[in-house]
Amino acid sequence: MHVILVYDINTEDVEGRKRLVKTLKTCRKYLIHIQKSVFEGDLTEGKIALLKKELNRVLDIDRDFVVIYTLAEGVKINRDIITNTPDPTDNFL
Repeated sequence: MHVILVYDINTEDVEGRKRLVKTLKTCRKYLIHIQKSVFEGDLTEGKIALLKKELNRVLDIDRDFVVIYTLAEGVKINRDIITNTPDPTDNFL
């Protein structure tokens, strides 16, 4: 299924900055880094569960914010880039 993940990590202290780096690395293991705190990609339900499990070990659930949008297989999403910047998901030859 197609996944879009966005996060906002509270970085007011040193621990928050460490969580930010760990969250970034965890998301990069599973998804394509689109922009700052936005990730996108196709994952199985099992991989989504693993991603959530890893993130729950890192996040402060009272201070940080993470949203995972999932689109079921067969649901078509229209993605329209309206700038001249390269598409970070276009890595196929």
